[in-house]
Amino acid sequence: MKFPTSTIALAAALALAAAAPQVFAHGDVVPQAVDTTGLKNLGADWQASNPYRKDKTAIRIGDSAFNQNCARCHGLGGISGGIAPDLRYLPLGDEGDEIFMQRIRKGAVRDGRVYMPPFEGTLSQEAMWAIRSWLETVHED
Repeated sequence: MKFPTSTIALAAALALAAAAPQVFAHGDVVPQAVDTTGLKNLGADWQASNPYRKDKTAIRIGDSAFNQNCARCHGLGGISGGIAPDLRYLPLGDEGDEIFMQRIRKGAVRDGRVYMPPFEGTLSQEAMWAIRSWLETVHED
């Protein structure tokens, strides 16, 4: 059976469109907004330690925010596939808070290459601390 050229072209276009999200999954992606409704507003001053530690609302928000903004590089559940560090091994408590906030706020650039974009100005402090709260729930030694 012979198909018209227009049918073949349409099938090829649909196949490419279906594959596009998979092909470009690690490319330039716009960070997703995080709804922090239910969390105490932290104001303009950056907190030195996590004000939401073990807060169930923050953990729920952080889980969603991580999946939307971090999992494409750091892996689902924080389990890295090798693209970026496995965040389950961040230290707990204030030590891990300092490391986490420095990296998420400022990003990481080596030899002029961006290894992690800075999220300060993109994600709120509340969203960042919510992500950190969730990360502590998947921590491994």
